[in-house]
Amino acid sequence: MDSALARLRLDLSYDGTDFSGWAAQPGLRTVQGSLEAAIATLLRIAEPSTARLTVGGRTDAGVHARGQVAHLDVTPDQLEKWSARQRRDASEPGESELARLRARRLSGVVAREAPDIVVHSVHRVPAAFDARFSALRRRYEYRLIGAGMRRDPLVARYTADVPRPIDFDAMQAAADELLGLNDFTTFCKAREGATAVRDLLRFEWRRTEDGAYAAQIEADAFCHSMVRALIGAVVAVGTGRIAHDELVALRHARARTSRFTVMPAHGLSLEEIAYPNDDALEARAAATRARRDPLD
Repeated sequence: MDSALARLRLDLSYDGTDFSGWAAQPGLRTVQGSLEAAIATLLRIAEPSTARLTVGGRTDAGVHARGQVAHLDVTPDQLEKWSARQRRDASEPGESELARLRARRLSGVVAREAPDIVVHSVHRVPAAFDARFSALRRRYEYRLIGAGMRRDPLVARYTADVPRPIDFDAMQAAADELLGLNDFTTFCKAREGATAVRDLLRFEWRRTEDGAYAAQIEADAFCHSMVRALIGAVVAVGTGRIAHDELVALRHARARTSRFTVMPAHGLSLEEIAYPNDDALEARAAATRARRDPLD
């Protein structure tokens, strides 16, 4: 990173229903594309692609986020322009106030074309901060309802439908079997040169006030479609499609299977990305970039 640049952390939320995912794609409406276009407008950057964002959790088409994080590098002049207030007070604002000001200004521009995105804060962070590689863990929530359960039309676009009755206790018991450090090849496709070894820290179901079932699922990292595949696997147990013991056998097999399905995107939301203290950012990024050793 150029030492003359300032690194900014963006905390944001979005309804993913009408986006073709996070990543910018020609001719498609995406979260990244909408944000980068708004930043380019705000900072008067001729080419939006030069306002490049790095994201903490790259969401698929239709997936939502309450706790998304991204970072961006800007020049001192751009930072000053972004942070400029309409009216100067006698005292200089602190970073927290500036973070809210930057977020408010960016959200105002974003809202013209993408009102389904809200930017909560834009903080200046150390150069070692990396929204993707510095993350300690990510937490998602998945909402669903089964046959015979109460349906709430106000949250239908965020809740998946399962056309069979669901045994809640069986689903939770299945989720418990997947916790810990495992090779999750059965549930995801690792990128080339990497493994699917992940540490699943939490997989807990609850009954929501509006009558749905919601899973909190947290890990140090996830590979592509892993969350929705894990949900699909435990739902298959909860609906009686596969037995508890078969799920354990499938996990040990470390091979993709058609015995369960990947759940729909609209039930999933990225809730939180956690990061270490500033003095541990560089070490954490280095550890994340390192290839994970296969399990025996």
